[in-house]
Amino acid sequence: MALRALRGATQVEADDREAIIEATAELVRAVLDRNDITDDHLVSILFTTTPDLVAEFPAYAARTIGITDVPFLCASEIAVPGAMPRVIRLLAFVEADFTRSQARHVYLRGAHALRTDLPRD
Repeated sequence: MALRALRGATQVEADDREAIIEATAELVRAVLDRNDITDDHLVSILFTTTPDLVAEFPAYAARTIGITDVPFLCASEIAVPGAMPRVIRLLAFVEADFTRSQARHVYLRGAHALRTDLPRD
């Protein structure tokens, strides 16, 4: 097995606690499912949010879906003028048998516009 990094992002409609929890949980599960990864393969996840999202920590959402023994870290993205608002991003480090080019990064909801070069599922 090799250490691999998986990227993902999603966009929420508002800075709302429940919206952040729901969207983050959906994103984490989609990254794991699309890469055939179980929680046991997770090494750690770094979450970031755009500066306009402060209602909840994305890491809390991952805990609510049962991932309780993996290190998480939350940070704020740089406030770039004109950047897409209300975006939650993740960088998941996983132990996996696939190659870097086989990694399936996941961009949900409005965040798919961030990576138009990737195929949409």
